[in-house]
Amino acid sequence: MAFPLNQTNVEAAFVAACHAELQALKPGNVHVHSAGHGMDIHHFERAAAAAAPFIADPSLSVGGRILGAVKASFAETGLNANLGIVLLAAPLAAAAESRIGGADLRERLGRVLGGLDQADAADAFQAIVIANPAGLGRADQGDVNAAATVTLREAMALAADRDRIAKAYVTRFDDLFSLGLPALHAGRRAAANETLAITALHMTYLAEFPDSHIARKFGIDVAERIRGEARNAASLWHPAPRPETWNGLWALDKSLKDRGINPGTTADLVVATLFADMLIHQSATTKPL
Repeated sequence: MAFPLNQTNVEAAFVAACHAELQALKPGNVHVHSAGHGMDIHHFERAAAAAAPFIADPSLSVGGRILGAVKASFAETGLNANLGIVLLAAPLAAAAESRIGGADLRERLGRVLGGLDQADAADAFQAIVIANPAGLGRADQGDVNAAATVTLREAMALAADRDRIAKAYVTRFDDLFSLGLPALHAGRRAAANETLAITALHMTYLAEFPDSHIARKFGIDVAERIRGEARNAASLWHPAPRPETWNGLWALDKSLKDRGINPGTTADLVVATLFADMLIHQSATTKPL
């Protein structure tokens, strides 16, 4: 295997992951088959293109990558199109490009996360304020509206009990490596094509835990209810969607959108899983730098 990867490959993988996620039917989220929540796929495609050079810039810290990507995405779209994606992708990109570490992406990621400092937190806080995600609220400690007094990983630890992306920073992305990647690979073995495997990945995440974005916006009870709906619909998507289950997934997509429910954290995790999978694949097929 051949880590580190170069900037060009990491940037291309990020854009490809963002585009792949948009091609799949993902109930409740924006995709090529259906817009939603005042957005369509073009917002996300433009945001991905704007963010990519910062995500993959090896001269930037993780916080610098986050801030640069969010500023560029917001300037391009005027929307919070990809804050969660950026928060997950920046440390993955840094891990893939690092000249310190071995062949395992998760081990490399652990070193990156362990090295985050207060400056990373300050940059990430500024990015979050710019994006202004729904239901952000205030916090007694680690409030993004105040000056950073802890490292970025410490700040994420303070929010880990209520936010799945924050939790990723303190578990070395356990959801992604222990659930997401195995689900993606299982979906590919069962699905007729890649987009159906991505639908199965989306539904796996949605059924496994309450979506943080839904919880922030509507409360944990609603988020748990949506998780239950995803679990109850398992016959439609597990191990992968089939032609005869497509209409049922469409109906769930329409129902969630009619209720204004957007499982945004689930979509962020899908993109991050695809990105990690592409980085791992590239490391196995690319000559060392």
